[in-house]
Amino acid sequence: MNPTEQNQTIIQSPKELVAALSEGERTEFANIIESINLSSTVFERYMSWRSKCYTRNCIAENEEFELILLCWEKGQKTPIHDHGGEECWVKVIQGGFKETIYQVDKDGELKSVKSIISKTGDTSYMIDFMGCHRLENISAGRTISLHLYAKPIRNCHLFDENTRTFVRKEMSYDTCMEIEEKI
Repeated sequence: MNPTEQNQTIIQSPKELVAALSEGERTEFANIIESINLSSTVFERYMSWRSKCYTRNCIAENEEFELILLCWEKGQKTPIHDHGGEECWVKVIQGGFKETIYQVDKDGELKSVKSIISKTGDTSYMIDFMGCHRLENISAGRTISLHLYAKPIRNCHLFDENTRTFVRKEMSYDTCMEIEEKI
């Protein structure tokens, strides 16, 4: 299937999404993730929830991309972080986020430079040259977001607000219910 045919195909499940990403080129990832309109119910088998922190639930991981479902309770947020040099698209499946983008100023201080509100159906994009960011669930209840990374992120840098420095963090999943390779 070429990219033109791909964009005309309506993706109706996580399995079909993984197939489209697997068959497409990296340059098509943005179009694919932006075009999907999947309800939260199709992701139920990947969902897990914790009261203290959002969860990272792997849907697919290979050498070309990583697809993760994040599940957020009200008010949960990420630390300020980068993406280990990889591109990231975030599709809000249910709920809403405030994304705050930060950059290091000329004095070496981390400063907030922009905030964006994303709601169900919106897609945002981040790569390290844009800065680092924090996502925060601002909806009245649970939020579900789909994160597509062009190449898996094995580690990233988190901003430690106590020491005011970045620390390296090895990435892990809360659950991993990967879609079978044979699609």
